[in-house]
Amino acid sequence: MNMQDLTPTQIALIIAVIVVVVAFIAFYLRRRRTDNLRQHFGPEYDRAVAEGGDRSRAEARLEERTERVKKFHLRPLTTADRARYTEQWDRVQAHFVDAPAGAVAEADQLLGDLMATCGYPMGDFEQRAADISVEHPIVTQNYRAAHEIALRQASGQASTEDLRRAMIHYRALFDDLASQPKENTVVDRKPVAAADRTDYNQPPVRVRRG
Repeated sequence: MNMQDLTPTQIALIIAVIVVVVAFIAFYLRRRRTDNLRQHFGPEYDRAVAEGGDRSRAEARLEERTERVKKFHLRPLTTADRARYTEQWDRVQAHFVDAPAGAVAEADQLLGDLMATCGYPMGDFEQRAADISVEHPIVTQNYRAAHEIALRQASGQASTEDLRRAMIHYRALFDDLASQPKENTVVDRKPVAAADRTDYNQPPVRVRRG
């Protein structure tokens, strides 16, 4: 049977079936794209959608992030680098007891140095957060929260408790960046909230009063 043997009704039916199939495939591909991005980026996906106001535009931007980061020459820390940064973090954490504000500033700088060593370019904060969200999506919100507190501290609006939370958030990102790489393993970590974590895998930070 060829097209010439078909009646107009049969041709219309075939076209309708093709349209339905194409629409179903397009819907399936869009849904799979959404599911994959939401699963990978977690809270960063919701943030991108909320900021962009349009799901398709937000997903396109997340994919642009991924393509951008693919061009970076990211590398895991060497054993020597990991030991060096861990020692530096311990000093920053100890400094918190006497100078909370200074320690938070030092932690922010240390994280920037660590990211640079891993191969991330050092742009403005929003670009850095977007870049690390590709490989470290869960703890990126910790980084954002810590940075927000650091900005409030710069204007004298952060309490000592706020600064303690900032250190906890910075530590979550530090642990993720400095951890031993695991081949073929996706690390699924929940974001760390101040109420959920009162130590840094060490005795809790004590603020000297009086």
